[in-house]
Amino acid sequence: MMEEKVLSGRKIGALVLILTILVELLCLGAIIICAAMGKIGLVLLALLVICASVFVYPGLKVLKPQEALVLTLFGKYVGTLKGEGFYYVNPFCVAVNPAAKTKLNQSGDVDSGTKASVLMTAVTGQNAAAAAELSNKRISLKIMTLNNSRQKINDCLGNPIEIGIAVMWRVTDTAKAVFNVDNYKEYLSLQCDAALRNIVRIYPYDIAPNVDTTGDGIADEGSLRGSSEVVANRIRDEIQNKVEDAGLEILEARITYLAYAPEIAAVMLQRQQASAIIDARKMIVDGAVGMVEMALERLNENNVVTLDEERKAAMVSNLLVVLCGNHDAQPVVNSGSLY
Repeated sequence: MMEEKVLSGRKIGALVLILTILVELLCLGAIIICAAMGKIGLVLLALLVICASVFVYPGLKVLKPQEALVLTLFGKYVGTLKGEGFYYVNPFCVAVNPAAKTKLNQSGDVDSGTKASVLMTAVTGQNAAAAAELSNKRISLKIMTLNNSRQKINDCLGNPIEIGIAVMWRVTDTAKAVFNVDNYKEYLSLQCDAALRNIVRIYPYDIAPNVDTTGDGIADEGSLRGSSEVVANRIRDEIQNKVEDAGLEILEARITYLAYAPEIAAVMLQRQQASAIIDARKMIVDGAVGMVEMALERLNENNVVTLDEERKAAMVSNLLVVLCGNHDAQPVVNSGSLY
């Protein structure tokens, strides 16, 4: 298993650059003086030194904060440069990043830089092209957000739902990320999809009876809609277990979209409406019965009127109709005798 090796003591890029420029200037001066004196051998030697100094420049590397370069020398991993600074390494070292041109629906992914590289080459020549290529090989150590596309998954009851997640992640081991998997960005995206499917199929969309979501054999009230924090944590743990060998750390996972699939959305909405109407009617009836009981007790306490059982039943019926009806009651006034 590949382990990361951080190269230290390489922040000497500025010193090497200054010394190289000084040597080139001295050689130019020597060429002029020796040419005037007719010493062709020294002129050729100075030209040879200037040509050799050109090979120093590929070894100069500049990194910004939270960036890293994985370096190989003739196919062998030699180490990783981490942190901001001006570095100098073996000019024959090559930066490796197989996910450099992989663009996902996530923060930090921008255009591949091909157009910019062409433009910079046209303006400043091959040095700009080399700088653009080096920029593509850098590995970002920043916290990034991956927002995978929505998936259609069946919950534990078989109902198709659409769900999307946002995953906050970062690279912690550059050697594992580059060498242990073919492309760590694509690997992460696929593992997010697989983990999401594995966890969602355990839960119902809404609370359902006789459903065990924890695996302890006891029915609970877990659901995708009501236990989003628990579901998100389980998804994060599932992804972390899968990407550990890729040198990635999953900081957080959040459900960004949750809804029934379009083919059953209308039916489920009617079901929710019916459930809400039943609950509301139950509350209305409970309140109405309480009000009727209170009215009969107050009439008996104050001896306002004495009613036999038949009249009490009629009064109860009329009050329940008034209190439980959907429309305002139209009272009928009886101006004659009660009996």
